[in-house]
Amino acid sequence: MIAKKKAGELVLKYLRIDNNTKEWINIHIAKQCALIAVDEVLYMLIGDNLVIDYWKEVKQEIEKL
Repeated sequence: MIAKKKAGELVLKYLRIDNNTKEWINIHIAKQCALIAVDEVLYMLIGDNLVIDYWKEVKQEIEKL
């Protein structure tokens, strides 16, 4: 999956955490949540350079949003 697309998907998931309401979370909070999730993935993947590079790219795309 393209990192930019994954970044958008992650942020969107945090924008609408509770699908049963019509409320949306602030974009900056959603981005922070997505960045925390990516940092957790990176922490768990120490040693797998290809996967780490992909998730680092996802992180960069989240920051650009």
